[in-house]
Amino acid sequence: MGSADTTALSSRYNGTSCDIFHGTWVVDDLNPYPLYAPGSCPFLDDSFNCFKNGRLDSDYIRLRWKPHGCHIPRFDGREMLEMLRGKRVVFVGDSLNRNMWESLVCALRESLVDKSRLLEVSGRRNFRTRGFFSFLFKDYHCSIDFIKSPFLVQEWRISTKAGARRETLRLDMIQGSSIKYNDADIIIYNTGHWWTHQKTNRGNNYFQEGNKVYSRLEVEDAYSRALRTWSQWVDSNINASQTKVFFMGYSASHFKGGQWNSGGSCKGEVKPITNDTFLAKYPWMMSVLESIIEEMKTPVFYLNITKMTDYRKDGHPSIFRQADGGQLFKQKMVQDCSHWCLPGVPDSWNELLYATLLMFQESSV
Repeated sequence: MGSADTTALSSRYNGTSCDIFHGTWVVDDLNPYPLYAPGSCPFLDDSFNCFKNGRLDSDYIRLRWKPHGCHIPRFDGREMLEMLRGKRVVFVGDSLNRNMWESLVCALRESLVDKSRLLEVSGRRNFRTRGFFSFLFKDYHCSIDFIKSPFLVQEWRISTKAGARRETLRLDMIQGSSIKYNDADIIIYNTGHWWTHQKTNRGNNYFQEGNKVYSRLEVEDAYSRALRTWSQWVDSNINASQTKVFFMGYSASHFKGGQWNSGGSCKGEVKPITNDTFLAKYPWMMSVLESIIEEMKTPVFYLNITKMTDYRKDGHPSIFRQADGGQLFKQKMVQDCSHWCLPGVPDSWNELLYATLLMFQESSV
């Protein structure tokens, strides 16, 4: 097994090993879902809070991820907080990682008897400008942080010959916020959706290495170079005996009839995909990521959520999101078929994270 540990999970419940990312979505009548009641967590972004935004159906929050051939434990917030006692967990990445971070905070909060003991360390207004947000579980001396870094490498500004300032992306430089988390106990990275976003401008005069700005560079090449910069930084700056490193894979989108900015829709989807022939092609970005983390000296646990999310065309906010002015998006406006309602699909990602931490704990005994 190489650095990318993607398949083995020794379950303390049945003693077997399996690929926990290969499975199916099932209704669990013995252990009802969700992990926290819709509308119960005050820390959700409005854009993820589909219940608050008027979504009335509920089947999408009752599904549990069940791997083929083994059992994973139901999320136990108290046990996870005990595992995280005295530790710092940091999510680093884009808004899909923010989706997972908020899910974890809400799931852990549900286990607290005195919920006032969960503290917001940094204000939400500050987050918008600083890209950093932190929650402290005071009784456990544990913090769960999020650092915005959609590319993992540094967004940059250069001066043109005409004296104007314009953005580039430094493929050879890790984002500066890395100094804020290199000593964390657990780091969960992701990147992906912004590499298909029009922000990359299809590679024209946007990507930079040193003083060279490429007039044209394919996004696939730029992504590979950026991930190598990230991997080299991790290998040089992370103490693997102290810090566990995770990388969350590409979370599937389900736009029909266009993309996010061209009329794409997922409105009315209330059931997951059940036939694998309707799943999307495996993202090229994940093949690149897998090859890079296999070469790293630092162990990286790869949370390969791509296929499990591809089934869930029913779990997106769609029209049940809010505009900046607090008004619900209208049908003709932009739908969100990339992020996930909370409670919802990201809660299962955190169950897999919980199961993996249990595995690490048992292997160290």
